[in-house]
Amino acid sequence: MSLDALNERVKQDLSYLVMNSPDWVRPVNHPDGHVYDAVIVGGGQCGLGIAFGLMRERISNILVIDENEEGLEGPWVTYARMVTLRTPKQLTPLDFGIPSLTFRSWWEAQFGQESWAALDKIPRGDWMNYLRWYRHVLDLPVMNKVKLNLIEPIKDGIYRLHVGGTHAPSDTLLARKVILATGIQGGGSWYIPPMITDKLPKNLYAHTSEAIDFDRLNGKKIAVLGGGASAFDNAHFALSKGASEVHVFVRRPALPRVNPIRQLEPSGLIEHFHLLTDAEKYAVMAHFFKLNQPPTNDMFARASAWPGFHLHLGSPWLDVARTEDTAKVTTAKDSFSFDFLIVSTGLRTDPALRPELRLVEKYIARWSDCYNAPEEIKNQLLDAHPYLSPGFGLLSRDEEGKELLHGLFAFNYSAMISCGLSASALSGMKYSLPKIAKAVASALFLDNRHDYLSSYFTYQEPEFISNQ
Repeated sequence: MSLDALNERVKQDLSYLVMNSPDWVRPVNHPDGHVYDAVIVGGGQCGLGIAFGLMRERISNILVIDENEEGLEGPWVTYARMVTLRTPKQLTPLDFGIPSLTFRSWWEAQFGQESWAALDKIPRGDWMNYLRWYRHVLDLPVMNKVKLNLIEPIKDGIYRLHVGGTHAPSDTLLARKVILATGIQGGGSWYIPPMITDKLPKNLYAHTSEAIDFDRLNGKKIAVLGGGASAFDNAHFALSKGASEVHVFVRRPALPRVNPIRQLEPSGLIEHFHLLTDAEKYAVMAHFFKLNQPPTNDMFARASAWPGFHLHLGSPWLDVARTEDTAKVTTAKDSFSFDFLIVSTGLRTDPALRPELRLVEKYIARWSDCYNAPEEIKNQLLDAHPYLSPGFGLLSRDEEGKELLHGLFAFNYSAMISCGLSASALSGMKYSLPKIAKAVASALFLDNRHDYLSSYFTYQEPEFISNQ
């Protein structure tokens, strides 16, 4: 099968599912302009999946906005530096049960069944190409180079979205529901220890989430801080680009070996996470954070195969200092001098860190507001996460904020504690994408349920016409 033939098959499958049925949501008029039933912020894999999910719910008055250029949404061809995805190739996160929309169908249409059988893991660039195809074959309404700056609640359950960017149609958009499909950093911000930011100029370090000019680091000696998968992705990438040495520093005395996601995937915990009590949810995620995730075997093998690779276990950084044009790193064991530092220390999740939420952030309930964890597992990083509804809705700390947060949904990494591996791993999206689409559809229905009920009770159109 060719890709053109697959495109036709997708159209046929959707026609069998009557995907062109008319919307049931009634339009809302506003003097300031068109009101979208939902605006999805983020055009990566989550945003695209949510858009298709809403269309399956017969809600097409939607818009997806993304601040990046078309085809550069998400991390895959920007700051992600792994060779392949870390997840098993057979996962089906975005297809909604439609076989022709799976990555496997897309791959086999171009490379054949034997190629699929021989494939170990999905190459990173090919996953991005699949997402580009998914967007276009489904004709999803995405507007690129539009950045959300501020969410402003206004009257009658409508939000005014203040936007910028070269392709923004105006300074504002109006929406009844706003879904933050903003990825790993969308619930907070990337974290760099103050020890680094306070003592070094920016030309001597970068976080793994940033654009890094690796050509400038050719022949240089580099340090990577962190023991997660991204640290080894960046170590391998830097060495492949010509770095002379890359030293990876890990505070733990040994690398983690257990990947909890591999147990979660077949166990039923991912799809049934919403049924757990708060105590159980918190305990599951506290254990998840404690274990962390190891690098994949293939990526560790790639990185460690380079002659210039050095691994330092049990070596937290105690201090950094500038020495002319280099950075001096002091650990509990030794001191080193490096030309550049790559910081792989993850992120911090807290709605207070998101500028677009500054008008409503103080009302958003956190886990610390709703659950007091036992001291042995209590974690401030977990406590700062927003406490969400099972449908990813932001909830208020008090009565005053309920109306302001009524139409806001967080489908990003900040949902982990409340909703599990939902927007934070491909493993969870098979279950969470239909759930968020259903939650938004239900909210739109409940907002105007009296109108729908009135239409039902006053319906008088005859269907049976007798000639007798």
